[in-house]
Amino acid sequence: MKKFLGLLTLVGIVVVSQAQDPNFSQFFASPLTLNPASTGKFDGIFRVAGNYRNQWPSINNAFVTKTASADFHLLKGYLSDIDRWGIGGLFMSDQNGNGAITTNQFSLSTAYHKGLDEDGYHQIGVGFQGSYTNKRLDVYKLDFEDELTALGFTGTTSEIFPQSNLQVSYMDINAGVLYNGSTNGYNNFYLGASMYHINRPKETFQGGQFYLNSRTTIMGGGRLPTNQYNAFHFSANYSFQANANNLMFGGAYALNLNYDEENPVNVYMGAWARFNNVTDALIPYIGLEFGDVHFGATYDVNISSLQPASNSRGGLELSLIYIKKPVDRSLKKLNCPKF
Repeated sequence: MKKFLGLLTLVGIVVVSQAQDPNFSQFFASPLTLNPASTGKFDGIFRVAGNYRNQWPSINNAFVTKTASADFHLLKGYLSDIDRWGIGGLFMSDQNGNGAITTNQFSLSTAYHKGLDEDGYHQIGVGFQGSYTNKRLDVYKLDFEDELTALGFTGTTSEIFPQSNLQVSYMDINAGVLYNGSTNGYNNFYLGASMYHINRPKETFQGGQFYLNSRTTIMGGGRLPTNQYNAFHFSANYSFQANANNLMFGGAYALNLNYDEENPVNVYMGAWARFNNVTDALIPYIGLEFGDVHFGATYDVNISSLQPASNSRGGLELSLIYIKKPVDRSLKKLNCPKF
């Protein structure tokens, strides 16, 4: 098959050669793609989360990623009030090259979080996740060398595409561990690690022996109160997969507008930075929390060598998390990571 032109070449370099999974700038707001041990790691009845990312929109919508997830607790009335067993589901859709390559993935995960002290200030959790992934190649959204004439692209190619070469499916196994703690019940810190594609599934449209590389992520962060109502949140993660590596770190200040600890209205303002094989992006962040809802928005300011092509437009990302809080406020409240 002849080489694809323009954008597809770029997509092939990033996605195939480096075999790098989709990344969220708001990794802290996408718990089930970050670490299977994050399943059920929240203080509430159930959690629903959604993420949308459009990376490098000026380069023909190079990467558009969407996720939706939900998780909740099992056997809560039968476990110790400082232990949690969570189960959750995740759907992710990722489109590369303006839809030339579409990836759909469905995952089921479970995690058990064991309390390490009677106050529930410290917990350690272990999680596992199984995924089914389907990748499809849409040849009608590609241009080939024999289509190019002096008058432009003809839209007609002599290439032949067997149906078996247009999609690939596989099962995947992921796992992780997560510790969180507090010194007084108000501050919080956490540290975890996860590994995705443990079984290294085969992923290729053309046969051969191309296996998906495992991805390892180390994550950490915390919450430091500055007074009774306000706090500084910080987080970082480092991931590596084959020859690709990714480092992100930053933080946001939460300003409580209604001076209410139980039902706060918080505005978040901050920034993160991302560095990978090349210097990548600065990422301003703004968030709003009210009731059971937490909304976040970031915009990547591209500072990498792709600046001329992207016009410094790295991409918009939105997140939405809904955590249903218990009606009975007298129930024991666990110290969980905020993000």
